[in-house]
Amino acid sequence: MADHTNKQFDVDLERIRTQLLQMGGVVEAMIQDAIDALTTGDMALVERVREREKEVNRHEIEIDERVTQILARHQPAAIDLRTLLAVTKMLTDMERSGDEAEKIATVSRRIHEDDRRFMPTIELRHMASCVSTMMHQTMDAFARHDSVLAAAVVRNDKEVDREWKSAMRNLISYMVEDPRTISRGIDLLFIARSMERIGDHCKNMAERVIYMVHGADVRHQGVKVAERLVRGETDGTT
Repeated sequence: MADHTNKQFDVDLERIRTQLLQMGGVVEAMIQDAIDALTTGDMALVERVREREKEVNRHEIEIDERVTQILARHQPAAIDLRTLLAVTKMLTDMERSGDEAEKIATVSRRIHEDDRRFMPTIELRHMASCVSTMMHQTMDAFARHDSVLAAAVVRNDKEVDREWKSAMRNLISYMVEDPRTISRGIDLLFIARSMERIGDHCKNMAERVIYMVHGADVRHQGVKVAERLVRGETDGTT
């Protein structure tokens, strides 16, 4: 009977892991489509992002329910318990990343439907590539229990933060020098800010992967602490 119960637990846990990875793939696609909508003006991409946002919400509800059920039925311990706790926290960051992607798509629509053509020239594609890569790496780290890759995501968030600050400075300069760019400049600020927030959510999820693998909470301790932990230079206890 115990063996049967353990097998069912393994099946239930793997279903949760698989669905979270699927959810991550949807959010990653949303981010890419939202940025492509900004650069190309393809409004079909905006609609696709909106539809996928509904799919993300569905995944969030279903995974949350499955986690609640498995906790009640099996009372897991050790890494299995940490995995489930990590999933519950990652769900929130994943859903919010999807929300930010939808915001980017919505602002992109507004930019391309506006007749005004005074657009500040600012490079956001590298920032977009960074956050998209962070999302992919976070899901990869979760799938493979790769805390080293998770720590790399935590470090990469600093690069996104630098990109955000640079974009903000450049856009403010454009708006001061040419008032005609103010409306579009504000829109681009919103987009850059959403990207920065996605980076933050990826960092949060990566920290949860580190917790899942090592049982140590590295939040608010800085990237160097996380990197030392995953290299085995600390004991990882909390």
